[in-house]
Amino acid sequence: MEESHDDTARPSRTHYHHGDLRAALLRAAEEELARTGIEGFSLRAVAKRAGVSHAAPAHHFGDVKGLLTALAAEGFRRFLETQKQVMAQSAPDPRSQLAAAGLGYVRFAQASPALFRLIFSSDRPEFSNEELAHASGESYDMLVRQVHAATGRDPNFDPQALQDLQAVWATAHGLADLLAAGRLKQLAAMPQDKREAEILKIVVRGL
Repeated sequence: MEESHDDTARPSRTHYHHGDLRAALLRAAEEELARTGIEGFSLRAVAKRAGVSHAAPAHHFGDVKGLLTALAAEGFRRFLETQKQVMAQSAPDPRSQLAAAGLGYVRFAQASPALFRLIFSSDRPEFSNEELAHASGESYDMLVRQVHAATGRDPNFDPQALQDLQAVWATAHGLADLLAAGRLKQLAAMPQDKREAEILKIVVRGL
């Protein structure tokens, strides 16, 4: 009798190097998060999506909180990279760079809304985790440097500069969140170049 070749119920035979498997699980986790949201997110579903054994995510990340923490750290790195890409295409003066970072904020939220909500609106990631604290801290530190450069005042020591930082952050985040949620319909309906020109103006309007 010939051995059956029906693999529908078998675990994947795909082999990964250690680093490749971690990256594959993070990609699968982001896809699963986008599909189900936080409430429906599970290690088993991530493993199935990645084509690995159900124990693989737990081996790498411990539990759901550990996986979401690692995904949030990756999210912050990509968030910062998106901002830097926009800044690299913008004028080099401090005000333009600050506005460009705000536009990068919005672009990231529109491109990766589930990841955006995870890093800014969820309490599931463990923000005391060293990797996540470092990744989120880098994003905040860049904002501090930009506000310092644009205003001549250091938000770490000057209350007015700290208010400027909070205003810029709140403006960029509000635009990103509302546009990602399908609000601000007039702004969203504009052609991309005009919409982004408006965003650049709005981000630094209060400075």
